[in-house]
Amino acid sequence: MPIPFQSPNTLRRALHLTSALVRPSLAVLCMVPLFTSGARAQSAMELPTVVVRSETPSTTAGGAADGPFTPADTATISGAQAQGATLSTSDSGSLISRIPGGAAWGAGGVSSLPAVNGMGADRVQVSINGMLFGLACPNEMNPPLSFVNPAMIAGARVYMGTAPVSVGGDYTGAKVDVSVAPAQFTPGQALTTHGSVSGFYRSNGNGYGVDANVTVSNEDTSVTYTGGWARASDYTAGDGTTIKSTMYETQNHALSISKKIQDQLFTFQIGGQFIPSEGYVNQYMDLVENKSLFGNARYEGLFDWGKLEATVFANRVRHTMGFIEPDKSGDMPMDTRSTDLGYAVKGTFGVSAHDIIRLGNELYYNNLDDWWPPVEGSMMMGPDTFININNGQRLRLGTFGEWERHIDDKWTAVFGLRNDIVWMNTGDVQGYNEMMYGQNAALFNAQDHARTDFNVDASVILRYEANESSLYELGLARKTRSPNFYERYAWSTNAMAMSMIGWFGDGNGYVGNLDLEPEAAHTVSFTATWHDPAKKVWELRVSPYYSYVLDYIDADRCALSTCPNLPSNLITTNNFVYLQFANHDAWLYGVNIDGKLALWDDATYGKGAFRGSLNFVQGQRTDGVNLYHMMPLNGVVAIDHSIGHWSSSLELQLVSSKTLVSQVRNELETSAYALLNFRTSYELDMVKVDFGVDNIFDTNYDLPLGGANLVNYQVTSMMGSSAAWGYPVAGMGRSFNTRVTVKF
Repeated sequence: MPIPFQSPNTLRRALHLTSALVRPSLAVLCMVPLFTSGARAQSAMELPTVVVRSETPSTTAGGAADGPFTPADTATISGAQAQGATLSTSDSGSLISRIPGGAAWGAGGVSSLPAVNGMGADRVQVSINGMLFGLACPNEMNPPLSFVNPAMIAGARVYMGTAPVSVGGDYTGAKVDVSVAPAQFTPGQALTTHGSVSGFYRSNGNGYGVDANVTVSNEDTSVTYTGGWARASDYTAGDGTTIKSTMYETQNHALSISKKIQDQLFTFQIGGQFIPSEGYVNQYMDLVENKSLFGNARYEGLFDWGKLEATVFANRVRHTMGFIEPDKSGDMPMDTRSTDLGYAVKGTFGVSAHDIIRLGNELYYNNLDDWWPPVEGSMMMGPDTFININNGQRLRLGTFGEWERHIDDKWTAVFGLRNDIVWMNTGDVQGYNEMMYGQNAALFNAQDHARTDFNVDASVILRYEANESSLYELGLARKTRSPNFYERYAWSTNAMAMSMIGWFGDGNGYVGNLDLEPEAAHTVSFTATWHDPAKKVWELRVSPYYSYVLDYIDADRCALSTCPNLPSNLITTNNFVYLQFANHDAWLYGVNIDGKLALWDDATYGKGAFRGSLNFVQGQRTDGVNLYHMMPLNGVVAIDHSIGHWSSSLELQLVSSKTLVSQVRNELETSAYALLNFRTSYELDMVKVDFGVDNIFDTNYDLPLGGANLVNYQVTSMMGSSAAWGYPVAGMGRSFNTRVTVKF
């Protein structure tokens, strides 16, 4: 059992301050129904639940915008795009790789970590219907996007590093807002039912599953269920090699109830996840059970003065790691229990015909227990429970103000300032036994674990819409992120224990650092967009950016003073190493280019269009060490065609070689490759049939962000078998994919 938490004075003061701020916020929520008479009298008004667009938002009669300001370099994923992606994947995280500057760190089959413009994992904050999900695994096997199947996503918006401060805090790379089961209403008081059921099959890995959504609604009430189940075995690479520990099974469910009262919308959602197994080829452990349950209440209201939005949520996760046979074998259970609680309140005020003010307050609390039960009969892993994180507490309180000024019909400016205070603490720890872990645990327990970070964010966006065919936008921002639990509090320097820490998939071991400072990214971006006046024939968008990050949270080789039992660790260049999280100043720069062009539009031959993208990013610490997991130069060129009930795409994915790798981590290089993919669909009345072939030529290639293969390649020593260094994870070979959807 975890040791009871010893509450510090700093946390008491934090909770006291929080309660003082929460009480008036909750009071506002409780009084909202009383304001109904003050809302604008438009009984048929539908409040916007998902806004997915890139234009400047229009304003209501009261002057308040009907949605947040959307920068020009914001990427959107529509529900149709998410649905289309389900033909090839059940991994929602991989959807990020389809946007300009987006990529995905390889992990389990449904748990990749998103990366945007070179910044990945915790630097990309993900919210699902306003809910945030904290760490619940030392390998981040259950990232936020794993809690929704792609088919559940109604839409998503990805804000880059210069986004307005109203988007959120505690991230430096990007913010991803995902919408699941938004309210849908139908005219009249009579209840109507509509929805869809679909099933899919993918030949490579023998993947199959089912997705469903059902909505019962009338003009003011909507009840929606959405969910899905998927299962797959180990996939094979282009050369026929079975890539072990890539199997998975997952299911996600959500039930949403919405009620509209004039210009107010109340929504309550409950849901959960169950993953009975998920293999990890680039981790020493597998996921052997993950269960979660969440509740989420949201409010939106339009008033004469503007708009009020509020969210309250709670989430509980129970997670276990182990080994899935036959690809991995052994006995070493690792357990975590995580709780997320939070609220957010935002008011949008139309103060004049040209000015919009946004004010907001939010709180997010994450509690984590991480313990490893003893292994019976093992001298090394017993007789005590290994307590990795004991009652870890991370509380963040954020407040922001933002001013949007529509100067004239060409110029718009947005200014924002934000403060996030982060309080963190943990209790004392212990190892499996006193002999191997006692001194290390005693050193950690003797230190004060409480930390308080006072973070300040700011953003300035200046937009110039020269005419109907061109738009230019300059963004400047400071974004901050405080360390997570493991970056600060992972404490053991035992080689085995260190190898259990880390979400990087590199085979290396990690230990935390109590002295870490928050990282602060100072980013400038410029976006130029050109298109025909009707936005139907052609469009080109170019977005260069540069970030200088103070105290970037990276890692250094664990010094002899900290890891005295690893003397060769400092000079090893051809093996796995042991690292300690550390701050370093760093820079990143790059450019994203994307565009489309209509090729033909003919009654006989249908419509044809070209689309393409090119993404480049590079990152380095100021001491000359390359940053980890920088996606090499990559791009996509495609031809899309539609005629009648048919729509098809032929897509060529191009990725250059990866040679700028992290010297500290002994990161592996990968070679260039090209993949040709084909997709087609036929839709008639209530039935849609999708078919596709991924990697048509069965190309053998390595994933640039896939990490190290720790399972297929082994070396044998007196201590037994262990992973061999030097082998990247190979990508999936050719796969024939089908999906049939029936609507009703």
